[in-house]
Amino acid sequence: MVCLHCIRAVELALEKAGISGATVSLGGADIPDIFTDTPGKLTHIDKFLQEAGFERITGTDAAMVEKTKLIIMDHVRNSDCNLNLSACLQSKLNTEYSQISKLFSSREGRTIEKYAIAQRIEFVKELLSYRELSISEIADRAGYSSVAHLSRQFKSVTGLTPTAFINSALPRIPLNKV
Repeated sequence: MVCLHCIRAVELALEKAGISGATVSLGGADIPDIFTDTPGKLTHIDKFLQEAGFERITGTDAAMVEKTKLIIMDHVRNSDCNLNLSACLQSKLNTEYSQISKLFSSREGRTIEKYAIAQRIEFVKELLSYRELSISEIADRAGYSSVAHLSRQFKSVTGLTPTAFINSALPRIPLNKV
């Protein structure tokens, strides 16, 4: 889950599945054990979550990858961590960056850096679509050292310059699909 709408969608799916007392937050839901003590009940919950476009994350590795993604999304958009991305991940996950990186790459099939770039490009697309900021302001807000760096990276990922993107009808990618 990556936004407040996702939280509400999961809450509704759990209510539909007959689950009460669940605590839903960004990146997770704590479901009381009474609802998860048998495989049949979990399958029932999974059905309603899948209908809403979600799935349960099982296992510590999958949870670590999802937490990593959430931290990256937050780092790209809010940058409340004054450290570089690797140090921020290490600090927030209390795990060596090399372990986080190795696990992420093996589970996702791409590096943390490539994932972070994809998230930054989606953030830039979002800012461009509002048409409220100059490209220079967007470069600064998205953490690029210059407009040239933003333009090069944007074109290498999308095939378009930022200006060409503004004039195109290319769709944005949902954050959970980046």
